[in-house]
Amino acid sequence: MSLAPRAVLVHRRTPFADAIARHGTRGAAEFFLRTRGRTLDDLEAGDERQRAALVAVAAAVPLDWRTGTVERADLSRFLFAPEDVVVVVGQDGLVANVAKYLDGQVVVGIDPDPGRNAGVLVRHPAAHARDLLHRSVSRPVCEQRTMVRAVTDDGQELHALNEVFVGHHSHQTARYVLGCGDRREEQASSGVVCGTGTGATGWLASLARARGGAALPGPTDPTLAWFVREAWPSRTTGADLVAGSVGAEALTLDVLSDELVVFGDGLEADRLLLTRGQRLTIDVSPRHLALLTPHP
Repeated sequence: MSLAPRAVLVHRRTPFADAIARHGTRGAAEFFLRTRGRTLDDLEAGDERQRAALVAVAAAVPLDWRTGTVERADLSRFLFAPEDVVVVVGQDGLVANVAKYLDGQVVVGIDPDPGRNAGVLVRHPAAHARDLLHRSVSRPVCEQRTMVRAVTDDGQELHALNEVFVGHHSHQTARYVLGCGDRREEQASSGVVCGTGTGATGWLASLARARGGAALPGPTDPTLAWFVREAWPSRTTGADLVAGSVGAEALTLDVLSDELVVFGDGLEADRLLLTRGQRLTIDVSPRHLALLTPHP
């Protein structure tokens, strides 16, 4: 007997909740902001809109389904099942945060604050949740978005929807040998970023603009774009191999620093550690984000 689908609601603690947690009480948070010419009003209104969206989505879950809820900070400890339908209520970036923990599950992006979010990944209003949930199991039409994978030579893996970053955990210089195809270069830089067409609307866009408008892949293209940040030329390091694409051939980094970190989509706490002598390989992930489209 197969299990009933489970709707997993993913959300993130709001800036309002963060302010209350930081200052202890609403009054203390209000006083702190008021002394700086600001108020809690906008933050509180945003918190209320997210709460209303979560209530609406929870009420739309079919009675014969199971439900689960997970906050962004707990994603690395949450076990997603193959039959889950993942409902992300929040900003576009929250979809990227959860994507790395999925393997083919349908994702429904709910925008609790239309007009403020870009709506690239959270495309649906909460009022449509009931229809979206039914469609996610009966006739799901999904956009299969490309993801990026980073693999260490000892078998550790990390997957991301937007991009992966490789560099020092602080502001120190990262040292490594970069390889792409038959080209190799020893480098000292502030890190390497390799991302997808989904990430082309974020960090990659800024890096591409700094390179004079370098071409970036589309969200479903099976290719990646990579950029080296602030490569430093010296007698032993070069700055010629600073941008390119990954398709059939992977990008490699042989570590020359005592320690480098690798993380995806801004989740620094969930990262891989690399030590001197290790090799990291970055390529197109075999996983895809199955993002439910607005129309069947």
